[in-house]
Amino acid sequence: MPSSTRRTFDRHLQILLEQVLVLGSMVEQAVAQSVTALQRRDRLTARRVYADDQRINEVRFAIENECVTLIATQQPMARDVRILAAILEIITELERIGDYAKGIAKITQMLSEERTGSSIPGDLQQMADQGLSMLRQALDAFVTGDAAAARQIPAGDDAVDGLYNKIYRELIRQMIADTTTVEHANLLMWTAHNLERLADRVINICERTVYVSTGSLKELDLADGVQLTEIQ
Repeated sequence: MPSSTRRTFDRHLQILLEQVLVLGSMVEQAVAQSVTALQRRDRLTARRVYADDQRINEVRFAIENECVTLIATQQPMARDVRILAAILEIITELERIGDYAKGIAKITQMLSEERTGSSIPGDLQQMADQGLSMLRQALDAFVTGDAAAARQIPAGDDAVDGLYNKIYRELIRQMIADTTTVEHANLLMWTAHNLERLADRVINICERTVYVSTGSLKELDLADGVQLTEIQ
């Protein structure tokens, strides 16, 4: 690649990486707000999170279009292609995490009025905090090309899984003790599931970081747990 073309490509790539961080920040904010809205029964904020998902989708597609344009016009080399391919995968993962936030916002609106006195497991907030911490670390590792850091991040998924299992058991006990809580508990179970899946998608982001550095795409961790269809 000629030096002038190299400089042009590097400049566009840097802009792309910055846009990925912007998208990541939008998704992080959406998840945090959705969980806060659930805890506070804040349907106004929940509706806003739900509506703002469209903007997340738009940013994702704008980044995708720019990646395709660079591939078509800049003749990227092998590692460059891996970076662009990784970006395409990562923005898809981020968009899906945004869908989980949207799902949680929908759950807040679905909670029946007569059960507003029911408790929200505090561990849901811990799940969100742990997952979002992993997400920030994963995006930082990708942007800086730190494959060693990317390999370490999936270890945090154990804490998320532990919290998920704790919430699951708690909600099952609640439903057995009082069958009138089944609908409420089931919605909260979906919330926990969405947060558990968030952490799984962070692991996918870490795998792409390692892929860029090594050229080898391997699973860093295998996610266990109940397979459900996300509420969107």
